[in-house]
Amino acid sequence: MSVRVGYFPNNNSLWVLRHRGILERSLPEVEWVDLRSLPQGDRPAPTEGLPSVHGDRLFDGGYDFIGTGSTPPVTAQGKGHDIVYVAVSGSRHENGRLVVHEDSPINSPADLKGKRVALGHGSWQTTLLLFALDRAGLTWKDIEPVDAYGDAAQLFLDRAVDAWVGSYPALTRVEQVATTRDLVATDGLFSHRSLWFTRRDFAERHPEELAAIVAALQESDAWIQQNYRAAAELFAADDGGDVDAWEHALRHRPFGLHPVSEDFVAEQQRAADLFHASGLIDRKITVAEAVLPEIARLVEAARVP
Repeated sequence: MSVRVGYFPNNNSLWVLRHRGILERSLPEVEWVDLRSLPQGDRPAPTEGLPSVHGDRLFDGGYDFIGTGSTPPVTAQGKGHDIVYVAVSGSRHENGRLVVHEDSPINSPADLKGKRVALGHGSWQTTLLLFALDRAGLTWKDIEPVDAYGDAAQLFLDRAVDAWVGSYPALTRVEQVATTRDLVATDGLFSHRSLWFTRRDFAERHPEELAAIVAALQESDAWIQQNYRAAAELFAADDGGDVDAWEHALRHRPFGLHPVSEDFVAEQQRAADLFHASGLIDRKITVAEAVLPEIARLVEAARVP
């Protein structure tokens, strides 16, 4: 059967897998769908909701399987989509940070009240920022979130915003020309994992195809860890970026798929509760309802020694 796999550069594992031809050995009829080629849907104002395109496209014929950061599956459940988690990466806390300029008068997340904060709204960056605000006793309504995914780094350099939730490789460019300061340590606040999810009906009806995707991702991730430079060239060829910056980013990210853990579910539930309290999703959800024990066993079986 034909299986549609969504991919884009932000999920590094799927991006490399798309260009390596590994999955085609077990699923020769796989159809690769570049998320950037699909209708992007409406982007609500960052004070009013969360963009939901990644989850929506699982249910409107866009694709059958996707990998993202932590926020999209919560958003999908919030819209009533029947998704299931497949796997998670290790913690990527070293790759994302809430930063200000070194000379900024802002010294902690508590000082962000009334300030403009740039982020890619709807991504893991929303979750990190919400966690930081909550720890400081603030809410989403206490700041001015600026949804500026592609332009956030430049807005930060131009001092058009007061703070920025940034990640590599964009942080590399900023750090070459400016001195930044972390407002809060990401480690201990947010694990910032990659994850992969699908529809419940696909997981239940096509376990062999799902197992093939997971096994191919494991094999491809193992290749990345032996070939960081070659992997970085795949990303730089797409965005015209700096190969060195991409290599630095990849070397500081964990690779390999792991079963969904209780700690991860608890972190996702906390995010979901904050999204709802902030008015970013319309309903309360139970993250654990999207976890199937049989998928955990599938992921374990595909681990690379």
